[in-house]
Amino acid sequence: MSKVLVVDDEEEVATMIRDYLLLNNYDVIVANSGKEALEKVNTSPDLILLDINMPDIDGLEVCKRIRSIVTCPIIFLTARVLEQDRINGLLIGADDYLIKPFSLDELEARIMAHLRREERNLNKKKVKLQEDLYIDYSSKQVHYKNELIPFTKKEFDIIELLSLNRGQVFDKERLFEIVWGYNNDSEISVVAEYIRRIRQKFKNKSGKEFIDTVWGYGYKWVE
Repeated sequence: MSKVLVVDDEEEVATMIRDYLLLNNYDVIVANSGKEALEKVNTSPDLILLDINMPDIDGLEVCKRIRSIVTCPIIFLTARVLEQDRINGLLIGADDYLIKPFSLDELEARIMAHLRREERNLNKKKVKLQEDLYIDYSSKQVHYKNELIPFTKKEFDIIELLSLNRGQVFDKERLFEIVWGYNNDSEISVVAEYIRRIRQKFKNKSGKEFIDTVWGYGYKWVE
């Protein structure tokens, strides 16, 4: 049974989501504030539904604080519709978002899609790619000369996609669609920023970047 942490300061909304998920055989934990969410994240949820607009600690700040210690998918629930707000959420580590009001059926479909992806990732192993670079796909860790390189969840997802498909070029649109799980042309600008961060972390540890830009096409893993 998958465990979902529902974070929303509107008790009526949180209760509606909780009751729906319970009927669909999920284990549900509810937090009605950002502070309570920071406490209950220690219950090790398999997925987090996180409202952005909360009065004490908003969802963006909660995501920033927990992303380094939580690898599970985070889906933002938000009434904000500004493109930059959504991009900011993706850049700090959100996996997806739903605009309020949303249907409960769509909510569960998003939850199921992210949980299936997580389950598939559990079957992947540790692989030596080249020289002293090791990628552990099951624990979502990257080591160079036995030294851990700390990547965020989304950074690792991009590394995973490119390294498992060496030689294949992915344009920004396709990369975004696969890694984030949906298609939105207005948000693909986050891909370039994530690639920049990944390259910088690789370069700081190894002196190499491991990801090539194929100008006019996209990105590929260096063979």
